[in-house]
Amino acid sequence: MFAFEKALVSHCSPTLSGIKPANLLSLSKADYPQLPTLIDQYSQLLSSKDIALTIVCACGQRWLLLVYRRQMLTEQLQNPQIRSLLKTEGYPVSEDATLEQLIAYLSKRLRSSEGFPHEIGVFLGYPLEDVIDFRRYKGEGCKLCGYWKVYHDVEAAKRCFAMFDRCRAVLVSRLMAGTPFSQLVCPAAQAA
Repeated sequence: MFAFEKALVSHCSPTLSGIKPANLLSLSKADYPQLPTLIDQYSQLLSSKDIALTIVCACGQRWLLLVYRRQMLTEQLQNPQIRSLLKTEGYPVSEDATLEQLIAYLSKRLRSSEGFPHEIGVFLGYPLEDVIDFRRYKGEGCKLCGYWKVYHDVEAAKRCFAMFDRCRAVLVSRLMAGTPFSQLVCPAAQAA
């Protein structure tokens, strides 16, 4: 359990802290053969904090786990420009489409493509213009490479990257010092 908590904190701190709608975590099936059961246990712990865990791909020898804040991700995906992008990729973006349906379609896209579908960036909270230009330029010619490839507002991205780094450093330090995992996760009401 501690190894899983350490992986969550190391790779998903911005989401656990409420400053990012989602993070994607890749875990070895060999190291986590019982991941679905583990997710059920942690989902119960985290649901009151508006955090969900969903396996979006059992790809080869790895699990891809989407860790997300339901409300924050729902709001992110309601942006009309993001909905337009998702619609072009076949996502069900009707008025009554649920977050779970959008994530299920993302999962389908992950399983059927040879790489990551470019629109995954909007699920992870990356700026829409950077997601669009990453696709347009096939990942080439970016101005900055960090948590994502930046094509536009470099200074804002640098601040964001630094905030994510600080967030991870603080949470990992606290976990290693013995703070229980549940105390590291920001409640939904306190999330940004």
